Amino acid sequence: MTTLSLRALNRALLQRQFLLARTDETPQAVLARLVAMQAQEPNWPFVGLWSRIRDFEHAGLTNLLADGRVVRSGLLRSTQHLAVAGDFRRFRPLLQPVLDRTASTAHFRRGNAGLDTGELVAAGLRILGGHAMPRRELARRLAAEHPGRDGRLLAAEVELRAAVVHDPATAGWGAWGTRSAVSVTAVGVGAPASAQELVRRYLAAFGPASVKDVQAWSGLTRLGEIVETMRGELRRHRDPHGRELVDLAGAELPDPDTPAPVRLLPGFDNVLLGHADRTRIISDEDRKRIMPGRALVRPAFLVDGRVHGSWSLSGGELRLTPFRPLPAAARAALEEEAQRLLPFAGGESVFFESR
Repeated sequence: MTTLSLRALNRALLQRQFLLARTDETPQAVLARLVAMQAQEPNWPFVGLWSRIRDFEHAGLTNLLADGRVVRSGLLRSTQHLAVAGDFRRFRPLLQPVLDRTASTAHFRRGNAGLDTGELVAAGLRILGGHAMPRRELARRLAAEHPGRDGRLLAAEVELRAAVVHDPATAGWGAWGTRSAVSVTAVGVGAPASAQELVRRYLAAFGPASVKDVQAWSGLTRLGEIVETMRGELRRHRDPHGRELVDLAGAELPDPDTPAPVRLLPGFDNVLLGHADRTRIISDEDRKRIMPGRALVRPAFLVDGRVHGSWSLSGGELRLTPFRPLPAAARAALEEEAQRLLPFAGGESVFFESR
């Protein structure tokens, strides 16, 4: 069993995430490779695709959303993601127990105590009627049917327990931050994908990885049993700490000495959230800076394949904040990449900020 260094794991992850070199693949193909892209704030997946696809333009994703080929909904870890519509319809039923678990927490029990879950979901679907409806209207009508209860909590629970997608305008490029006006539509789903397929898709985008990594990414539990049934088709490695990693038998492992370009990552980027042990791309110290709590994941930049700082965009200024001094060549490459992002992100200037 080969032991892989952190650098080897880093280069494998970057290659599979299209961050070692930009790809000419279509946005739909890239989304399919990544399985889904986290999308609490709608603009960030656009930046994530810009960092992965050569000559990517906003319309490349906007058109997919408008045509319904890509949808935004709760998916992995009960958080908002973009996914190819066909993948969503197959993976949402597989991941539904994770969303149901979230809907059963104390936060939602404040609003649903004494209510029958099945009846609540049925009422929500009846009100939606297969058509787009503002989330606030769904909340208002549910509250009218259940006097004295918080309709917003009831509507949020319906979104977790039923396959409900957001309208293209909600998921499209626009103002930074979350959207106050959200319309939702209930959609049908197909037969659930198998857990084995989800593991294969995960490894294609994030491997090699441990069982704990797959579980942290998906929210599912007991995947060790699933991986054990796949023993004959998976290659096994160890990480620097001796922990077992699995990978697709035919997956390529790039040379650990492959140069890694500077990259700007959006907030909530997949590459920072795909593992339980994220030290292949970010140190524990820097992880606290990028993920300070309250479910926040700040935009970050990579130098030599690892997080070296954060960035932000405000008032037309793209501010780069290195966590430690950068070599002159890396600083110049970072500034060049930031300048390239400006017209896409709606910025006007680049500024380096000291911590």
